[in-house]
Amino acid sequence: MERLVAEIKASYRPKLKVIEWRGDRLSLLDQRLLPFEVRYLELKTVDGVADAIRNMAVRGAPAIGITAAYGMALAVKERPLEGLEQALEALRIAKEKLAKTRPTAQNLFWALDRMYKRAEAAVQNGEAKNVKDLADILGSEANKVFDEEFESEIRMGLYGVQLLQPGDVVLTQCNAGSLATGALGTATAPIYVAKHLGIDVSVIAPETRPWQQGARLTAFELRENGVKVKVIADTAVGLVISRRMVNLAIVGADRILADGTVFNKIGTLNEAVLAHEFGVPFYVAAPASTFDLVHRPEEVKIEERNPDEVRTVRTVNGNVYITMRDIDVYNPVFDATPPKYITAIITEKGIITQPLDRNIRRLLSGPQNT
Repeated sequence: MERLVAEIKASYRPKLKVIEWRGDRLSLLDQRLLPFEVRYLELKTVDGVADAIRNMAVRGAPAIGITAAYGMALAVKERPLEGLEQALEALRIAKEKLAKTRPTAQNLFWALDRMYKRAEAAVQNGEAKNVKDLADILGSEANKVFDEEFESEIRMGLYGVQLLQPGDVVLTQCNAGSLATGALGTATAPIYVAKHLGIDVSVIAPETRPWQQGARLTAFELRENGVKVKVIADTAVGLVISRRMVNLAIVGADRILADGTVFNKIGTLNEAVLAHEFGVPFYVAAPASTFDLVHRPEEVKIEERNPDEVRTVRTVNGNVYITMRDIDVYNPVFDATPPKYITAIITEKGIITQPLDRNIRRLLSGPQNT
């Protein structure tokens, strides 16, 4: 496996860079404009990073975590600071501000905690002698978050590709690809590794209302990377599964609990229940940073967004209302899939099989299975 990890890492050349750190600023691909326009945001402040996360310019749990890590690095660069204590205070404020942007994505909190603890340790052990030292340390740490995520995705792809056969059709949900992570993606990692190894697979992508991440993002990036993809309406998922038009489903995750409950884009629960009913394997792909081994399902806040996201459809000329402007709307962004509907979870440490509640802790606390 190590040879293949190194080979894929060295050969991977994304057509679009999603996240790029430029020392004094963060360059982010504005995903709200895809697939019709490619534009980058140049962010130099914590507020700018927070707005980009909150307003969906960047999305996908791993990409949100990486972006937040760079946001913490910007916290000690965006204005002059008088000493390390003031720098730590700026980081505390930034951590609190960024944590409020997207309440469900576990990678966000993982990255913020990691960055703040790294700063505290650097100050306490004397590694950071001044604010510039601390800024350099945090920039390097954020780069490590990015690099580790990239390598994790390659490993997920290498484990996940073992579940694929030539000619397979994979059902996805939302976008858990390179646009959601900055690298190979989570759910798409096995697909991209399959392509690298010469295994022919294709994808069916539900549109994923109301932001259309499947139709706009997954379809766009797969076609750009030479993978055959077909878009369907969200309401066609049941028919597609029941007619065996797909061989398996692979989705990403925004948070996975110790009992195996998966919080992911709204519609994931529908897919999982239908796949279970019709005997289609249903897999979740996510790195260790997505796992939350502390909270229970009822303690996880499911984000709700602006009702106009449902009342309207997005067009190149702006949003167009498809229903009454004042109609009452419920717009949850995520749902919770109980572990009984999940065949297995693909991680960078191996594939977690049932019973998930026992095997999640066993694999994540043990040595990497290579």
